[in-house]
Amino acid sequence: MDFSSFFPLGWQHYLGGGLLIGAGTALLFVFTGRVGGMSSVFTTTWSYVVRRPYFQQSRFTESRGWRLVYAAGLIVGALIWWLGFTDGTPLGTEVPAWQLLVGGFFVGYGARLGNGCTSGHGICGLGSLQWPSLLAVLTFMTTAFLTANLVARWQA
Repeated sequence: MDFSSFFPLGWQHYLGGGLLIGAGTALLFVFTGRVGGMSSVFTTTWSYVVRRPYFQQSRFTESRGWRLVYAAGLIVGALIWWLGFTDGTPLGTEVPAWQLLVGGFFVGYGARLGNGCTSGHGICGLGSLQWPSLLAVLTFMTTAFLTANLVARWQA
């Protein structure tokens, strides 16, 4: 089977990115004992401006400083990649802005409901050997496989 159709631009940058993400989250955990999930950055950021008891929990207020630096590192890393390793052409999408906003809301809500996003459970949760993350990842993957197969049959 020819896998080049799955990776038309090559597979090496995916491997490199995965290794960098894994190394970064592992180093954060080894040196600080902190799990570097991104979905809680949103909640900790809101703890600066929303005074409701939920947002003022110590788990959010005590971690918001390093989480903002963590999020800034994600943005700066993407900027460095864009400026240093591409031709500088911005990428776009044909998806309407309202669909992106609605989708973002549902993804954010689901991430909070599930105590983390899919990649957070997969990278950070499994990396720190958390059983709930294993169950979450198995649920995500099973649902994704079933949905993809159902949609493929429906569209055929």
